[in-house]
Amino acid sequence: MIPQEHSLRQLFHDLVMDCYQSRLGLADTEISTYVADLLTEFSRSENIFRIRDAQGNPLKEVSAMLLASDPVHGTAASFDEERELRKHIGDYALFFTGMYPEAGSAGRRSERQNYLDMVQAGKESYYIVSQFDLFEYAREAPFFARLAGTFEECIRGLNLVRGELDRLRAMPPPPASWKRIM
Repeated sequence: MIPQEHSLRQLFHDLVMDCYQSRLGLADTEISTYVADLLTEFSRSENIFRIRDAQGNPLKEVSAMLLASDPVHGTAASFDEERELRKHIGDYALFFTGMYPEAGSAGRRSERQNYLDMVQAGKESYYIVSQFDLFEYAREAPFFARLAGTFEECIRGLNLVRGELDRLRAMPPPPASWKRIM
């Protein structure tokens, strides 16, 4: 886990808060915080591809992840594991559709359909997580219901975040003389 005080975490929190609240009008601090933390954690590829097959290879297709999450017909050993896998599928789908929409939405019809399928899988996965509303999961369930309900808005917010990151990357570095000031 990347430390709370890490500058990357702070950058993502600032960008997500600005894009979600100020520009998108999604004034849900809990969702903004969750998405910023997701970006921070997904900056490490092993966190993006943490679902693995029986041979230990990372699953990169949402369809394979969905199969793995099924406690009856898939490889999830319990309903708790199903919840954890579904949460990750929602995170994965949100990250890729928001930060890299061109990977599945442009071009051929099959690519657009893959994008739409990923959006549906993400929303559905967060909704399923929200249905785990007993015992230790009761407090988090309403949050995941809100996340499922605002999934497309969260995608648009991440598109804005990506635009800001692209803008920051295009900026020239500060002059060497600024280092003495900082």
